[in-house]
Order: sequence, then C-alpha cells, then structure tokens
Amino acid sequence: MPTEIDVEDVQRLVRDENAALVEVLPEREFAEEHLPGALNVPLKGLTVEAVADLDRSRPVIAYCHDDL
Repeated sequence: MPTEIDVEDVQRLVRDENAALVEVLPEREFAEEHLPGALNVPLKGLTVEAVADLDRSRPVIAYCHDDL
C-alpha cells in the first residue's frame, strides 16, 4: 500500500532497513541526477514485471524529483 513519507523517513528506511530506491522519472533525467543506489523504472514502464526482481522483504521507496 503506497504511503507518502518525508526525507527523514527515507533516510531512516535506507539506513536501518536497507530500503530499495526506485526513481520513476524518464531515463534521461535519471542519468542527470539520482540518489545513490537507485534503480530507474520510468513511471510509464512501472509494471509488475519491471520490479519483479526487487526484494519484497525490504521496503521499496518509489520517488521522483520535485522542484517545490
């Protein structure tokens, strides 16, 4: 079930629970800048098959850049 989290939650989940990071922006934007260790799965290609290899025992954080 998707849940919105803040930066502190992301940092804690990555540090304490080895969370997987999934960047959903287009490949070109991912190549320009992304969080270390993130996997790129553009939103238009976000399917069950595209994320089938993710370890379901760890949290998964899907994110995109926000200029706000």
